[in-house]
Amino acid sequence: MKTLIKNATVINEGRQINADVLLHNNIIEQISEESLNADGAKIIDATGKWLIPGVIDDQVHFREPGLTRKADILSESRAAVAGGVTSFMEMPNTNPQTTNQQELQAKYDRAADVSAANYSFYIGATNDNLDEILKTDPKTVCGVKVFMGSSTGNMLVDKDDTLTEIFRNSPTLVATHCEDEATIQHNTTIFKEKYGENVPIESHPLIRSAEACYKSSAKAVELASKHGTRLHVLHLSSAKEMELFQPGKIADKKITGEICVHHMWFNSNDYKKYGTRIKWNPAVKAESDRAALVQALNDDRLDVVATDHAPHTLEEKDNTYFKAPSGGPLVQHSLVAMVEMSKKGYFTIEKVVEKMCHAPAELFQIHKRGFIREGYYADLVLVDPNKEWDVTPNNILYKCQWSPFEGSAFTSKVTHTFINGKLAYENGQINKQIRGERLIFDR
Repeated sequence: MKTLIKNATVINEGRQINADVLLHNNIIEQISEESLNADGAKIIDATGKWLIPGVIDDQVHFREPGLTRKADILSESRAAVAGGVTSFMEMPNTNPQTTNQQELQAKYDRAADVSAANYSFYIGATNDNLDEILKTDPKTVCGVKVFMGSSTGNMLVDKDDTLTEIFRNSPTLVATHCEDEATIQHNTTIFKEKYGENVPIESHPLIRSAEACYKSSAKAVELASKHGTRLHVLHLSSAKEMELFQPGKIADKKITGEICVHHMWFNSNDYKKYGTRIKWNPAVKAESDRAALVQALNDDRLDVVATDHAPHTLEEKDNTYFKAPSGGPLVQHSLVAMVEMSKKGYFTIEKVVEKMCHAPAELFQIHKRGFIREGYYADLVLVDPNKEWDVTPNNILYKCQWSPFEGSAFTSKVTHTFINGKLAYENGQINKQIRGERLIFDR
């Protein structure tokens, strides 16, 4: 099977070129700035459109097994593909939790049956499952997830001896959720004494504070530095934490950082409008924090952009502060939100492609993905940069059927998504026959 994408503006590896791209079976066979022809190929005219590598999202929660009233691998992978996300790495705080090799394999088996996108799954750490962690194959599993702060699923790892053993012995990358639990509990007590159970949502970034984030992130960085751990700190959210990270190329780093779309799109002033619908852990913080995060992304202290896609039902979210869970759905809208921010001058479109496509592939050492290169898997996305549309309930594909971007107007749109050379999404339609593949890592 051959597909010829003609007249595309290819955005890849820091530059833009006008080119034709030929796909053969599951790979990129040829890239040419001269006109290409291919007998029998399906022709897609990409005049006026950007062609970029598929987005690789290194942090999602698809809620399967056990929490499928909120989401599942089938529904959320389709939403991801519609948003230009061609590969995802999914978190272990499901029910049952993915804290042993049996549950990990069950997720891989399920994804092979239903996932529209390429996939990998983290094994989760607990205070007593080091033996299971040590069985993990670094070539076929993206990483070990350590909750150094409590969040959805109650997988807090808070024993210093356990953390030391994980950081010293993990066979693969360690990814951390960093919020200091003692600081959070102290702040919670203060706000409960003041407000009782009716704590206003605006207090969220004061309870799950910048101090709590910095203290935990600093501890993770200290442990990794001491033990030579390959550490990746997830969803960084505060200006203070940026002091812990150095600019530079991913290949030269053992400690890297991730930023999520919502921490650049929203700030604490938005709680008045959106309420608990933008309640995340870590919290959306002050405008000064948001600006510092964008700056750190631009100067390469922060390495990748992800979503922390974490759906809940509206019934769950539309609740009082303590009863409303943290998290929200994002994979369908992350790329267009980043494009929108690039149009506002936050960063260049080349930087968007670098941080959402190239950098995750480099950081996790994913085999032949994340770039538009001959011989690489044909995970590709066409974007119309001048297509205006509104996010409405009618075009939201998440199983939870809502989005924090609902009512937003975007000025770019994903029109085509290729998964391993197959057209998985085209102009609003999902090809329900397409299945992704398990990610392999060159480690």
